[in-house]
Amino acid sequence: MIMDRTNLFSDGQAITATAASTNVIDLGVARDIGFGTTIPLAVAVPQSFNNLTSLTISVQTDDNAAFSSPNTVFTSPAYTLTQMASGAEYLLPEAIPGGTNERFVRLQYTVAGTAPTAGKITAGVAAARQTARR
Repeated sequence: MIMDRTNLFSDGQAITATAASTNVIDLGVARDIGFGTTIPLAVAVPQSFNNLTSLTISVQTDDNAAFSSPNTVFTSPAYTLTQMASGAEYLLPEAIPGGTNERFVRLQYTVAGTAPTAGKITAGVAAARQTARR
């Protein structure tokens, strides 16, 4: 996968509680980038999680970088602790969804159960997603 550092939401971000992605992507003028050609997202787990019951990943938009009134346009299924092991990839969302029509975009990670003391996420826009490992 080809990823650009300026289009990363999280770069090995430790998730120890419910939190927003470290980075926010500024789309410039407000527009809906979710229609037409899909814009792939890659979400991977470079470090295994511990303690949590599950984790969900949401795509949020807002008209301001502070996300004072975020709009959730997608929420993944709840991923269990076993699914959050090191090396896990291709977690949903797999592309920026329709409805992403405000200037700023981020991911929101929601932890259920006991807060983890270990576990990291790398996520961002990718040039394309691999379909199979060799």
